[in-house]
Amino acid sequence: MSVGPIATRPPLLPVADAARRLFDMARPVGLETVGLAEAEGRVLRRDLVAARTQPPFDASAMDGFAVRRAEADVGARLRVTGEAAAGGAPPPDLAPGCAVRIFTGAATPLGADAIALQEDVDVSEEDGRLWATIRDPLESQSYIRPAGGDFQQGQPLLKGPRRLSPEDVALAAAAGRPWLHVSRRPRIVLISTGDELALPGEPLGPGMIVASNAYGVAAMLRREGAQVEIAPIASDDPEALTEAVRDAAGVDLIVTLGGASDGAHDHARAAFRAAGAELDFYKIAMRPGKPLAAGRLGAALVLGLPGNPVSAMVCARLFAIPLVGALTGMTPALPKRSSFLLGAPLAQNGPREHYERARLENSAEGARAIPARSQDSSLLSILAAADILIVRPPFDPPKAAGDAVECVILRADSV
Repeated sequence: MSVGPIATRPPLLPVADAARRLFDMARPVGLETVGLAEAEGRVLRRDLVAARTQPPFDASAMDGFAVRRAEADVGARLRVTGEAAAGGAPPPDLAPGCAVRIFTGAATPLGADAIALQEDVDVSEEDGRLWATIRDPLESQSYIRPAGGDFQQGQPLLKGPRRLSPEDVALAAAAGRPWLHVSRRPRIVLISTGDELALPGEPLGPGMIVASNAYGVAAMLRREGAQVEIAPIASDDPEALTEAVRDAAGVDLIVTLGGASDGAHDHARAAFRAAGAELDFYKIAMRPGKPLAAGRLGAALVLGLPGNPVSAMVCARLFAIPLVGALTGMTPALPKRSSFLLGAPLAQNGPREHYERARLENSAEGARAIPARSQDSSLLSILAAADILIVRPPFDPPKAAGDAVECVILRADSV
C-alpha cells in the first residue's frame, strides 16, 4: 500500500525576520507644516537651519559692571558712565578708567572684556558721580556670552528625520523658525472582529466579552503621533469583515484585531485577500502572538493582530509602534532591550520566542525581574502590572535566580 506525500506546515517566521519584512513594506507619508505650538512629538523631516545668530550680540551672563580686566585689579576705582539692561538701547563704548552698570542679558559695551560681579564691587557717589571700587579679584571667566556662542545664522541645528522633543522646539524658536516641516500624522483604522465582542459599557449577552484591544492599541499608536480611528466591530462573517477592510481603504495602515488564526471563525486573512490585499506572512514564531499577518492593500499597509488582549498589545508594541515610526520617516527597529537579573527561576522555554510579563523589584543588588504568576495571553491585569517583558529565545534553557535576562521595558518610570 503506497502512502501519498504528507503535507507539512511551513516553519514559523522568526520575530526578527517578520519585523524586517514588515518594516521594509513601509513608505514614509507626506509632509505638512506646523507651528511650534503643535510641533512637539512630531517627526521633523526637513533639516532645521538657524535663521538668526544666537546670541545676536555679546551679552552679559551676570549682574555687575562691564570693565576692562587690565584696569580692574583689587582696589581699582572706576567711574560708572552708563547702564545697560536687557532689551535696552546699546550702551556707550567703554572709555578708559570707566565701568558700565550692566544686567544679565544686556549687550556689553564695546571695549569691555569682563564682568565684575556686583557682589564684588563697592559703589559710592561723589560730586554727583558714581564710582565702582573693585573689592575682590575678578573671576577667571569673563561672564560675557559672545555673539554666536550658541549658533550662527545659516548653521544646521537639527537633522531630520527626528522626533521633536520640547528642547528641540525651544531651539527652533530661538533659531527664528516659527514653522517646521514634519511628517503628517499617519492615518490608521483599527477593526475589531468577533461576534462575542461588545463595546465598553454595553450589556453583555451570553458568551460575550468587552472589546478592549482596540482601545489599548489606539492609545499606543496615538502616543506615537498617529491619527487613529476605531471602526465599528465587524462580525464573524467573511463578507462583513471584507467590507470593513474595503471601507478603510485610503488610510496608511489598516489593523484588524482578532480573526487572524486558523479557526473556523477566523476570517481576517481571507477578508484581506478578498479586499485585494497581498499578504507577505501570517504566522510568526512568537509567544504571545503567533497569528500575526502583514501585507499591502494598494498604498495601505495591512496588519492582522491576534485577538487575545495581551497578544494584541505585545504585538502592537513590537511591530505597530515601530511601523508608525517608519511611516513618519524614522528608522524602524524592534524595541531596545535592557539586561536585568532574575529574582526568581524560569523553566526552559519552548520553540517560540517568548515575551514573558514581569515586574521589577528593588533589592540591595539592584532591580530584579520577577516573572508574573501567569503568562496567559488573556490576562490584561497581569500586563498592566508588568514593568518589563522578559525576552526568551527559542528553547532557552532554564534560568536560575540571579541569571541575567534581556528585557523590553514597558514602563520607563519603573527603571
